[in-house]
Amino acid sequence: MRWHPLRFAPIYRERVWGGRSMESQFHRALPGGRPIGESWEIADRPDALSIVSEGPLSGRTLADLLRSDPAGLLGDAVPRAGRFPLLVKILDARDTLSLQVHPPAACAAALGGETKTELWYFTASHPGAEIFAGLRPGTTRDDFEASIASGTVDRCFHRVGVGPGDAMFLPSGRVHALGAGLMLFEIQENSDTTYRVFDWNRVGLDGSPRALHVAESLASIDFTDFAPGLVDSDWKQESTIETRLLTAGPPFRAEARRAPATASPTFKIPLPRCVILGVVHGSIRVLDDAAPLQLGAGDFCLLPAALREVTVDVTSGTEWIQAEPNPGARINPIPGCPPTAIDTAQVPS
Repeated sequence: MRWHPLRFAPIYRERVWGGRSMESQFHRALPGGRPIGESWEIADRPDALSIVSEGPLSGRTLADLLRSDPAGLLGDAVPRAGRFPLLVKILDARDTLSLQVHPPAACAAALGGETKTELWYFTASHPGAEIFAGLRPGTTRDDFEASIASGTVDRCFHRVGVGPGDAMFLPSGRVHALGAGLMLFEIQENSDTTYRVFDWNRVGLDGSPRALHVAESLASIDFTDFAPGLVDSDWKQESTIETRLLTAGPPFRAEARRAPATASPTFKIPLPRCVILGVVHGSIRVLDDAAPLQLGAGDFCLLPAALREVTVDVTSGTEWIQAEPNPGARINPIPGCPPTAIDTAQVPS
């Protein structure tokens, strides 16, 4: 099989908290009149499967490509339950999301779900925008349970103001929510398990109250996770560009990268494993004899490991995210999370 850089058609998800900002921010033609909260850019899920949108492999699904040549696609990374290991999204939070958690490894199987560690990289924000992440110092499990009963559980969450260029790492077990007025890229494990603690007493798109998962949440929350901070790494010069480490994992590595405002560098990306590029602003041209890709703001592509290395041209001032699954990535079990036999569904956030 001959591999090429891969670009996929976006999969749009209607969400009660979503908006229409992808139209103005990234010039997207969104489905008409509906609140679009998520664009799944690279997805290999039973109900959402990315399809190559251009080039010699156009029309092939990500799942089909993985089955055809797993080593050629992944390199020294491994699938997750037979699927591509990561899920990549753009999120538009017009309103605040539910207060929620994803189960850590020690609980996930017993709860009938999957771990979901994720990274948020913010690309736009309204003034005063904030996120909820972790617990306020001193909050106990008893405090948390009592506040759920009284409808004041949001007071137990640590709040952090955020703006463009900020990033937050969210390991499974960390309670969290996006506040209103935020646009971001999300890199995560290939999972769609979310347990809602509280949803502001609102109804869903169908007019009915949205389901909560209090027992599952209490089994999953890390009650020692107090006041986590934003990613605080510095930008560092690396040859002709600057890089900033966002996370080294597990289960994935991600960096922010940018080109100087005074230069348009060309450089090579080595590929011992597949690499994902997502453009925050500016443009990148991914060179390939048969299928070069031109990426603008909000565009993503997947570089298969079989290419071994690719050459990219970057316009001056461009900023992008570069992410890859860790080689042979596995999440280590997190101690202290008791298994609980609860039958639960996987739900959108």
